[in-house]
Amino acid sequence: MGAGHAHRLYLPGASPVHRLPPQCKLVAVLAFVLLVVATPRERIWAFGVYALLLAAVTAAARVPFGTVARRIVIEVPFVAFAFLMPFVANGEKITVLGLRLSESGLWGAWNILAKGTLGVVASILLAATTEPRLLLLGIERLKMPQLITQIATFMLRYGDVVTAELGRMRVARASRGFEARDIRATGVLAKSVGALFLRSYERGERVHLAMLSRGYDGRMPVMHDVGATGVQWAVAAALPAAAALVVLAAWMAP
Repeated sequence: MGAGHAHRLYLPGASPVHRLPPQCKLVAVLAFVLLVVATPRERIWAFGVYALLLAAVTAAARVPFGTVARRIVIEVPFVAFAFLMPFVANGEKITVLGLRLSESGLWGAWNILAKGTLGVVASILLAATTEPRLLLLGIERLKMPQLITQIATFMLRYGDVVTAELGRMRVARASRGFEARDIRATGVLAKSVGALFLRSYERGERVHLAMLSRGYDGRMPVMHDVGATGVQWAVAAALPAAAALVVLAAWMAP
């Protein structure tokens, strides 16, 4: 699939987590998230244990905790929705800090906040320890249709190219004195979007012809071996295995 370039979310490193094959990490993260979702929301202690497990993975991956904290900001819209639930949900009302809130809404907000945050942190750690191109190879190893992985590969490679083209167009508009101050600028912006589409389409045609001239037959060459050993699968399974014990205890607790 080519060498590609490092994504801004990826933090280069040589930790044990970095060295795990991508398919192992993908399965581990997916299993962990499913187990977190399956945990009863009333078992608050279980979510604390999950947080400790992710903290241990963060330390093992040598990812700065500050970096993880900054990237969690991506879930702010969901947090805002969760904070609104106690005010708009129906059901029995209780008083909290002088406010009449829905008890079911409070549990719903906690459920979204706790499980959503844990899932986001797990995804952040996956992105920080695995290059995107290797993630795509890992997905292909997990029997994802190759056509889908190829489309994702091109999106990854040329997303930055299209973004840079958009930046150059914005500079060109500004150099000609254009400023989008009101609705009258809509026509200019619409034409810019159309021009960007045409340029991207033409670039795609040129890239496809260049690939065909170099022997492209519908399959991308694989430059990295991402095979996994039994030991590596066992190491990756440590996180979901620990989470499975937690969810089992949570369901068995009176």
